[in-house]
Amino acid sequence: MPSSSLSKLERIDVRASASAKHLLQEAARASHKNVNDFLLEAGITAANQALADRRRFELNDAQWEAFLEALDRSVRSKPRLRKLMVDQGLLD
Repeated sequence: MPSSSLSKLERIDVRASASAKHLLQEAARASHKNVNDFLLEAGITAANQALADRRRFELNDAQWEAFLEALDRSVRSKPRLRKLMVDQGLLD
């Protein structure tokens, strides 16, 4: 998602060392952007990469078939899993 398509309604404050600030300013200039736009674009890219494996995964045909088979299997009792979840307060 390009930063230009976002409405800039919120503020994010970042503290950085002098050397980090200088590096970011230099990189922004090299990219023909201001520091704010440079940081926002880089941050959005990093956030999308960090979340990618939680939002989407790709399977080849064999993996897809195995996945569908696993979904179609009947539910089995798993006493150790139940005990763990009870111990963690996730089940009564």
